[in-house]
Amino acid sequence: MAYTDLLKEKLAKEDYEKLFAIDNQKLHEFIAEYVSLCKPDRVFIRSDSEEDMQFIRDKALNDGEERDLALKGHTIHFDGFHDQARDKEHTRFLVPEGMDLGPLIYSMDKEEGFQEVRDILNGSMVGHTMYVGFFVLGPEGSEYSIPAVQITDSAYVMHSEDLLYRNGYQTFLKSDESSRFFRFVHSVAELDYSRRRIYIDTDDGISYSTNTEYGGNTIGLKKLALRLAIKRASLEGWLAEHMFIVGISGPGGRKTYLTGAYPSGCGKTSTSMMDGESIIGDDLVYLHKNKDEVRAVNPERGVFGIINDITSREEPILWDTLNNEGEIIFSNVLVGADNMPYWSSKDGVHPKKGFNFSGDWFEGKIDEDGNEIPISHKNSRFTFKIELLRNRDENLENPEGVKVGGIIYGGRDSDTSVPVQESFNWLHGIVSMGASLESETTAATLGEVGIRKFNPMSNLDFISISVGEYIKNNIVFGSGLENPPPIFSVNYFLKDERGRFLNDKKDKKVWLRWMELRAHREAEAIETPTGRIPKYVDLRNLFREVLGKDYSREDYVEQFTVRVSENLSKIDRIVNIYREKIPSTPGEVFRVLEEQRQRLLEARKKYGDYITPDKLGG
Repeated sequence: MAYTDLLKEKLAKEDYEKLFAIDNQKLHEFIAEYVSLCKPDRVFIRSDSEEDMQFIRDKALNDGEERDLALKGHTIHFDGFHDQARDKEHTRFLVPEGMDLGPLIYSMDKEEGFQEVRDILNGSMVGHTMYVGFFVLGPEGSEYSIPAVQITDSAYVMHSEDLLYRNGYQTFLKSDESSRFFRFVHSVAELDYSRRRIYIDTDDGISYSTNTEYGGNTIGLKKLALRLAIKRASLEGWLAEHMFIVGISGPGGRKTYLTGAYPSGCGKTSTSMMDGESIIGDDLVYLHKNKDEVRAVNPERGVFGIINDITSREEPILWDTLNNEGEIIFSNVLVGADNMPYWSSKDGVHPKKGFNFSGDWFEGKIDEDGNEIPISHKNSRFTFKIELLRNRDENLENPEGVKVGGIIYGGRDSDTSVPVQESFNWLHGIVSMGASLESETTAATLGEVGIRKFNPMSNLDFISISVGEYIKNNIVFGSGLENPPPIFSVNYFLKDERGRFLNDKKDKKVWLRWMELRAHREAEAIETPTGRIPKYVDLRNLFREVLGKDYSREDYVEQFTVRVSENLSKIDRIVNIYREKIPSTPGEVFRVLEEQRQRLLEARKKYGDYITPDKLGG
């Protein structure tokens, strides 16, 4: 049967007309292929209209994927008890025979994976509605944006994507056969977790996920799209990164945009949504070169964030948003008798019983392994449009993006890195700060607490090319710029000998303001073996101006002392990983790290194992 006949038979007249208003045979053939394979009872083609979106919202409620909460616009969604996070074990890149992405990247034979996932998808939507949605990754009309189409049998997934991404039906109407677009196929299927699969084919620009509801596996335009974008960026000379974009205030009303990559549990969300500054995005960024500038756009327009530990004191902007009316999907939190959502560490007293991701819940309830079940899952989430945030930036939809004034890499490190420092140059920053990024695990992350995890650019889980090639792309990207953005590292988690944090959570506002000044060369810095650190007088003034508190020289010395042995140990760890696990590592990585080792050794001969800033000019 020709694809046009199949679609005419399976689609209602209105949906057929909406689809064929788009003059793109490749799109029609793609949709027809999965209509034929998945065998849905109905196919709904979503345009950009409010009526179509309301249909999706209503379906999510009527089908039980969401339910209304007390505040207008708020709904709750529950994933399966064992379907609460990305499934690394069943996530694979589909690669041609003979291709090897290295031991740190999960991959499998393309033909084998393709056939397996098609077998699982075969008939998976019988009794279901197939939703087809059109989106754009990036601002409308931007040369940096990428069109995308999502197929799913989950109204919750389609509702989430409407909040997180820009509508793209009009973009597809204007496209032609030469237009390239990302494709995503998802089916809830039978929720047989033994057959849960998340497969990504970067060569063909398509991903598949099935037998899963969790947004990180099913919302195609999220991290599945990041994997596709990294491959495309590597071919076209730009970067797709796991970064926020924030506007930081400077003197005279100036605003400087910084991007930042932090692993989970390292302060990424709190930095991106800091009170007094503005946000363009909290998670993903496309970086392009335009003449001698780096321009950044956020491919998303919404936030899919972790909700646990959000309080009015620590996250005032998020707190206000989550506790006022507006279109928000909560997931895997507790719903009390008052039909309000409750999460771990939420202000006030939480109910002693209610309904959460485990079903009917009561205080003290234990799971099958005898562990107490908390009121909300540690990966519980919220989803809403950035426009709900009072500090949203006016350039969110700027098709030209924003000029990047600086790039930050942040990790959780209790004993090695200073709170903030600047690299000597682009190459030094990419290698010693980005490619060497590691972070200690916490109770909120999987596995044992306190283990250092290697995570270059906070992107290891999503890199879709060899890690060495990915690092090389980052090096090359800035090397041709006359004035590349400065690169910084931050560490909010340095501790003293008794295990106490050396900084308050709000001190990050000072580090950001110092970076803003350094981006314009309006603050001095001290050269250390690992980078440039602030001078005490500048930080003292910023603490008074930004936080209204005194900053003692004793605190400064304790925080910004160079810890030689610890830094040497880190270099050894990173070098061993690159030597043993990443055969494609560029030679620049070993050269830059060896130069840093020699600087540390020479400084130790001169000053000892712990070098206070005053010995270096501070």
